[in-house]
Amino acid sequence: MSDRQADVRAPLLAGTACYGIWGLSPLVFQAIGRTGADAWEIIGHRAVWGVLWAAALVLLARQGPAVRQALRRPRTVGLLMLSTVLIVVNWTLFVWAVNNGRTLETSLGYYLNPLLSMAAGAWLFREKLDRFGGAAIAAAAAGVALQGLALGAVPLISLVLAFSFAAYGIIRKGVSVDAQTGLFIECLLIVPFGLAYVLWLERTGAGHFLAAPASALWLLATGPVTVAPLMLFSWAARRLPLSTVGFLQFLAPTLSFCIGVSQGEDLNPLRVLSFVFIWTGAAVYAMGAWRRSRALKLSAAPA
Repeated sequence: MSDRQADVRAPLLAGTACYGIWGLSPLVFQAIGRTGADAWEIIGHRAVWGVLWAAALVLLARQGPAVRQALRRPRTVGLLMLSTVLIVVNWTLFVWAVNNGRTLETSLGYYLNPLLSMAAGAWLFREKLDRFGGAAIAAAAAGVALQGLALGAVPLISLVLAFSFAAYGIIRKGVSVDAQTGLFIECLLIVPFGLAYVLWLERTGAGHFLAAPASALWLLATGPVTVAPLMLFSWAARRLPLSTVGFLQFLAPTLSFCIGVSQGEDLNPLRVLSFVFIWTGAAVYAMGAWRRSRALKLSAAPA
């Protein structure tokens, strides 16, 4: 194997592992749900154990000065407070959905997210939208409309997940902190509420952490499930071409889709057609990302 192939293989494995963890996370949260913990208790533990894992990453990366610098800037803290609200909404709805037979709707939401982010970039930041981007967004819009017809209602879970995560990405784009530092501060902002809620549950006997060793282990797992994929993503994204990341990001909703189907969620013909439109939009998006990456390489190549 050449040095170049070895250089690409490690970040590719890291990126695949990152999106694989995100895609399989419904199984983790469903296992926690079977212990009796509801979405709010799971999010409380996610905040508590997530902040410890995020702090460990900050220490390992020696990012303490970056954290202190960020905390001294009121605008940065304010934006991270807003991003924290959005990510809590996203996390809570996702955990509730996968524990209530709505995993397919979460899959649709995360298929939509990169397409929605692209549309927001064109609208808010005047980023150029090429014909691939326009076609991808049109296909996604058709898919959402068909999903609404299939469900007999607006697919609110999918749309809230997509919009909250896209808005989260837009806000984080305007914050001059790296992914690990930002995640640590976000966890720091929610951990007082999460810890207070978890302690109140345990004190009133409604908590599940002390109920059995298995439930404690599953709740402890919320820490690495939250932080590990972000660590893998932040490392891989800096080393992979845009086109590769464009393909990989659809791995997570594809795995979630497979989980929903395997668990017997309703998949009527109209709903299948809606996903066909979404998959078409995702493929067009990935093709556009590949073409942009190739064009950048060609423009950067020596004459």
